Amino acid sequence: MAEYSAFSLLKNALAGNKDWKPAWRKPDPKASYDVIVIGGGGHGLSTAYYLAKEHGITNVAVLEKGWLGSGNVGRNTTAVRSNYLLPQNTRFYEHSMKLWENLSHDLNYNVMFSQRGCLNLAHTPAQLDDYARRGNAMRHLGVDAELMSVDQIKRLVPALDVSGSARFPVLGGLMQPRAGTARHDAVAWGYARGADRRGVDIIENCEVTGFLRDGGRITGVSTTRGEIRAKKVALAVAGSTGHVMQLAGISHMPIESHVLQAFVSESLKPIVDTVLTFGMGHFYISQSDKGGLVYGGDLDGYNSYAQRGSLPIVDEVMSEMLALFPGLARVRMLRSWGGLCDMTMDGSPIVTTGPLPGMYLNCGWCYGGFKATPASGWCFAYTIAKDEPHEFNAPFTLDRFYRGLIIDDKGQGANPRLH
Repeated sequence: MAEYSAFSLLKNALAGNKDWKPAWRKPDPKASYDVIVIGGGGHGLSTAYYLAKEHGITNVAVLEKGWLGSGNVGRNTTAVRSNYLLPQNTRFYEHSMKLWENLSHDLNYNVMFSQRGCLNLAHTPAQLDDYARRGNAMRHLGVDAELMSVDQIKRLVPALDVSGSARFPVLGGLMQPRAGTARHDAVAWGYARGADRRGVDIIENCEVTGFLRDGGRITGVSTTRGEIRAKKVALAVAGSTGHVMQLAGISHMPIESHVLQAFVSESLKPIVDTVLTFGMGHFYISQSDKGGLVYGGDLDGYNSYAQRGSLPIVDEVMSEMLALFPGLARVRMLRSWGGLCDMTMDGSPIVTTGPLPGMYLNCGWCYGGFKATPASGWCFAYTIAKDEPHEFNAPFTLDRFYRGLIIDDKGQGANPRLH
């Protein structure tokens, strides 16, 4: 497999870039594995990588129904942060942040992680007080957080309208300096390459069509490429969780699938040198290395498995962007896409054993799936290998809804689309 370094880059450039080796193999599925991971997105690939790297479990297959990275890992706005209020979420996402900070070196693959900060704008005194509360909670757990004044925000983002005549006046903001962005495709490719190098089979165009059982225990899967048996079967299929769980005979889950749209503008000179979020609506924006503005907003309000959204959300997102940046009114949007968000009843994920013997479940990431990728795979691999959760994912059980141990960071109640 390919090795990446400054020397190899120069060598292949002089050779016309004709001698690069494949980043990962294209194996046929074997009859059986120790672990099958369903889902070849960021969470499935990182799980396989950490199973091999941290636990020495290399007889692993990752099954992807399409091409690698065709799901949510390539359909997001690339933001990475750990600025949560509740300690269960803060500890988990801060662990993910620490993994992000060394990820390119760990994978020997540049995931283009840029720690440019994440700034949450406050537009009312009450909202600024709430951000101070969240910032103090973060700092109490060792996470970086700073309250910013209007003057500091103006210096950081000169294009932002912070005037007194703005539609939604800016009163300050909460900044996490270590937050930022990463290249989503590179994350998928880096984990795939790293897992492959450790012996994991990544099998594309292999859709799971059913589950094999021995009594009540899951012992493998039926796929479009034949039956494959395994001692353990792990699900990491994001918005398709409900559909795949139905194949296992489980028809009710505490999640809903919704479409989340994202947008990219034409390339511009640098104007947004951070990840910025709007406090009077649901809008977030950053700028890519190529100059395009990458932005998004609310979910489409209906349940769907489609990877495309509706025009009312497009109109809403553009209106929110212009409320913050009136100068962008004539900028052209290049493209948009949709990803399937698996929204839980409390806005926090599910990373656990079960609900059937031999099965392991990773789902419910709501808006937070991409930034959670390293910690999700790290904790899920631990859970699979040890048959018990790590302390970072121990709160994220499936039965917490039944037991009343909800983790509602936003305080929105049992309405999945509001999280």
